[in-house]
Amino acid sequence: LLHYIIGWLRISFAKDTSFLYMGRLLEGFGVGIISYTVPVYIAEIAPQNMRGGLGSVNHLSVTIGIMLAYLLGLFVSWRILAVLGTLPCIVLIPGLFFIPESPRWLAKMGMTDDFETSLQVLRGFETDITVEVNEIKRSVASSTKRSSTVRFVDLKRRRYYFPLMVGIGLLVLQQLGGINGVLFYSSTIFESAGVTSSNAATFGVGAIQVVATAISTWLVDKAGRRLLLTISSIGMTISLAIVAAAFYLKGFVSPDSDIYSMLSILSVVGVVMPPQDTAFTKITGLY
Repeated sequence: LLHYIIGWLRISFAKDTSFLYMGRLLEGFGVGIISYTVPVYIAEIAPQNMRGGLGSVNHLSVTIGIMLAYLLGLFVSWRILAVLGTLPCIVLIPGLFFIPESPRWLAKMGMTDDFETSLQVLRGFETDITVEVNEIKRSVASSTKRSSTVRFVDLKRRRYYFPLMVGIGLLVLQQLGGINGVLFYSSTIFESAGVTSSNAATFGVGAIQVVATAISTWLVDKAGRRLLLTISSIGMTISLAIVAAAFYLKGFVSPDSDIYSMLSILSVVGVVMPPQDTAFTKITGLY
């Protein structure tokens, strides 16, 4: 969180591009750390039957934040928007002192009493946690026994390399799909498509992404991760093909053409509609 605060302040008070680069670098460190720790923490504290849905809430919150940034960008300058980005961090820092530690992590560290207390706080003091306590103890004992003998050379074994490659592959392919490029340049794409208010249209993109992620959050424990990944991958492939067609036709079709405008709008909307959170949810269930 400190990376976020310092990064946003450097961006807000930037005097040249070096400040912007450093601010973005610090933001990248913060995003990298949070993108790893938050899904793991949610997966470890969530009940097994709600793990997928609660894991998706993380990405739903991300899309809501993106939408709010688009909305505020309609009314304030980018410098003020950067300062506003520090406010959630300032609120969250003291709040972190009031959340319980992960019961599974405490159990892994051998803190049995603390682990049961933390789990009881999370589930409610009137809830019987005996079954879940025994399940966590068995899980931790099993994982500790396996991890004590795992070496780097063991990655040659399928039981280790296969889930590792699936996890890395999902995240790499998700980023190579171009979602961030479309989100960053959606205003420019809409402007080139002839949309009068490109910034307002960009806010619409953020709203569509929130709706798509909310639907994914509701379906992830009902339809399964693999089905949602398949559907979203097909949707991304079609949308990126439309993006490629739009850029190809740009050299042959008049910018005022309705065909070019329609392709540009469809490509942006199509890329952000498939649920982007399913990959992270899938990974938390692999290990």
